Amino acid sequence: LAVGIILVAINPYKQLPIYGDAIIHAYSGQNMGDMDPHIFAVAEEAYKQMARNNKNQSIIVSGESGAGKTVSARYTMRYFATVSKSSSNAHVEDKVLASNPITEAVGNAKTTRNDNSSRFGKYTEISFDQRYQIIGANMRTYLLEKSRV
Repeated sequence: LAVGIILVAINPYKQLPIYGDAIIHAYSGQNMGDMDPHIFAVAEEAYKQMARNNKNQSIIVSGESGAGKTVSARYTMRYFATVSKSSSNAHVEDKVLASNPITEAVGNAKTTRNDNSSRFGKYTEISFDQRYQIIGANMRTYLLEKSRV
């Protein structure tokens, strides 16, 4: 087991113009370290390693409440959908995260940093075909604070 690059993401609490298709295309095909640190650089490295070594890859998104974990995961999925030229393209993250509102409605809680803090952990598995295009995804949700049920 090896640990790769670690990216620390911080929620700026405002929209930044650094997640559009032009930025995705700028990071696509680049080597890690050639460009500024970015969630797309991490996604590109995982995608490249998957294609080069034909091995599963994992990206762990961790952080405090309100840090932007779900948003980071969404950006990563959109990156994969765009660079793989998947037929489902830009809507893959919406499809994968479609079950999220149902589970979140049951167990969220207000914290000092987030009015709608999740009590769930999520494991999202994205499946690719032999041409490294997305063919499906599965999200497993784990209740982290059973005392809230």
